Amino acid sequence: MSGLYIHLPFCASRCIYCGFYSTTLPSLRDRYIEAAGREMALRRSYLNPTDPCLKTIYLGGGTPSQLSIGQLQRLFHYIEETWSLEAEQLSRMEITMECNPDDLTPDYVEGLRKLPVNRISMGIQTFSDSRLTFLHRRHTASEATEAVRLLQEAGFSNISIDLMFGFPGETVEEWKDDLRKALSLGVQHISAYSLMYEEGTPLYRMLKEGKIKETDEETSLDMYRMLMDELEATGFEHYEISNFAQPGFRSRHNSSYWQQTPYIGIGAAAHSYDLKSRQWNCSSINHYIEALEAGKLPPMQREELDESTRYDDLVTTALRTREGLSIESLSPYYRHYLLSCAQPWIESGRMEISKGHLRITRKGIFVSDDIMSDLMHV
Repeated sequence: MSGLYIHLPFCASRCIYCGFYSTTLPSLRDRYIEAAGREMALRRSYLNPTDPCLKTIYLGGGTPSQLSIGQLQRLFHYIEETWSLEAEQLSRMEITMECNPDDLTPDYVEGLRKLPVNRISMGIQTFSDSRLTFLHRRHTASEATEAVRLLQEAGFSNISIDLMFGFPGETVEEWKDDLRKALSLGVQHISAYSLMYEEGTPLYRMLKEGKIKETDEETSLDMYRMLMDELEATGFEHYEISNFAQPGFRSRHNSSYWQQTPYIGIGAAAHSYDLKSRQWNCSSINHYIEALEAGKLPPMQREELDESTRYDDLVTTALRTREGLSIESLSPYYRHYLLSCAQPWIESGRMEISKGHLRITRKGIFVSDDIMSDLMHV
């Protein structure tokens, strides 16, 4: 059982913090959908030639909700045709689509209900209109709230929202207000991330030019503590460093990344993983489309994974989760190596062994990057 990720790199405008590959040109959307369909057909057996079965589908971007309902219908036609999926099979799968709040009009939401999509992931980021303007987001706080209401009234019962904290000048109390507003929406899943300054983004340039100041580490840690306290107090399960879910509503697709489940990525810049190697398509929508229109796979890069690399991947993914890393899943050498490196962290109370898994404790989550670095095979 595997996951399918489709990268839809279309945005109406670029947010200042975004480092993902995307384009603001709408003219290529129809050709891109057709190219994605061709790539699916050519790579159908990438994961398992005898049983290429999918358990999750994730439409990410970019902004998938920039596509029309008709374009999304064509995309799902190709998915269903390629993997021979019937309606009953689709109904049992988790099928997620990322959306922007301002795209979710009543007509658009009605169209979404006619698609196999059963989970919506929406980038709200903040309920402060001034901070949304700073990020160059297109929606307002009231539009975000209205978008959630429209989805709920249409029958969507698995809604995830993204939040950000650590904006320049943001106070802990302002972040607490964002959390309270998020919780009042009654959504099933919340992902929350500290504002990141990725090299090459406008936000990074603003930082380097001294136009903004990064939130200090102690304030950022206070915000993260508040995040955990507020969400856990209202019944959310903290199942991954940045992710919280009501019982039964973990992201099955994203969990597959952290559990080393194979997945296939379709689209420009999309990544794939088959347990033996990683490969990723070219980050050029034009080269991607032109190759597939010529009947060829797009240019891609490939990395073969040796045992050491697979171990490091497991450390940096499984240890992000509440369950942690299964000790028995490792070979004797790497099991010994892991436990030897972890012993000081266990003695300090920042790690523990529970039910055969090595996991980071709440005390250790604040230094999780240091822990993972110490446990990697160098």
